[in-house]
Amino acid sequence: MVGEKSAVSRGRRRGIWIAAALAAVIVALVVYRLRTTGFEWGVFFSTFVNVDWWWLSASFVLILLTYLGRALRWEVMLRPLKPKPSLWNVTSATVIGFTAILLLGRAGEIVRPYLISVKERVPFSSQMAAWFLERIFDLLLVLMIFGIALARMPSGLHVGTALQWVLRTGGYFIASLGALCILLLVVFRNFAGPAQRRILSAVRFLPEKFYSRIDKILKAFVEGMECTRDRRSLGLLVIYTFLEWVIIVGGYYCMFRAIPATSSFRLNDVMIFLGFVAFGSLVQLPGIGGGVQVASVLVLTEIFGISLESSTGIAILIWLLSWVLVVPFGLAFAFHEGINWKKISHLSEDAASDVAPL
Repeated sequence: MVGEKSAVSRGRRRGIWIAAALAAVIVALVVYRLRTTGFEWGVFFSTFVNVDWWWLSASFVLILLTYLGRALRWEVMLRPLKPKPSLWNVTSATVIGFTAILLLGRAGEIVRPYLISVKERVPFSSQMAAWFLERIFDLLLVLMIFGIALARMPSGLHVGTALQWVLRTGGYFIASLGALCILLLVVFRNFAGPAQRRILSAVRFLPEKFYSRIDKILKAFVEGMECTRDRRSLGLLVIYTFLEWVIIVGGYYCMFRAIPATSSFRLNDVMIFLGFVAFGSLVQLPGIGGGVQVASVLVLTEIFGISLESSTGIAILIWLLSWVLVVPFGLAFAFHEGINWKKISHLSEDAASDVAPL
């Protein structure tokens, strides 16, 4: 156990150093770019000064509602294990978890399922299954939005070489990834039990201690997927996911209406923007965000023809509303529950040691 925790700790420190090095490279490239292109700082700062605060406030409220929406969806996935889960517990864990993602990067993803498993007294492996299922549903909606974005791109649009590869391969990529997500849902819904038995029979040669632990983890994982076998629960997951992304699109629409450079954006423009930028969230650096900001600037400049200065300001505003906004609430929840940041930073180590079978 001690060896596992020390290994996880070393891995986390190594990941932080790598992320810091990447962040330094990104900063250096940005500084070089700004110094060689005559960056107009007045235009950049006007993005923040000349906003419409009514529209921005509406965006603020809608983005906060997305965390409640995620908690409601997670509650559905908890019901097979606990008929009456606490929405307060799930909501606080969700907010703390997203705060951890900002401060720890992708390593913070594990904090939310771990906190929910502790608060609701269910196996951690079952909540990792719920997290995985949530990712599948979100990915399916992102693929749908991305497909709509590609289909509704203005005809005759000339984009730069940086986005040409997306347009060339986007359709095949969406079809393949969407098919994979649906296949996984079908497998989890209909073949979870047989797959569990196959895996257990394949590891029968292991010592009893290790075999029992694998058996326990697999059972908990299958239990976490149990909601997909109930039609009502599956229907609720689809509905909550759809409503979640309707709120997300609404939040971005209000934010773009608040900014002078994008105040003329229609709903279709917001869909196009989100369709391309959603894939930027696959890259996440501690405290920075990473791919979302880079993709935002790229899409705004290449597709919508907005200046680099305004696009950079908009990307920073997106980062503030999408990630930094939740931090005060996450820290407040953690303080209310007696969880200090040192404990949160070690949650991923504890969770990893709980799930590690060997």
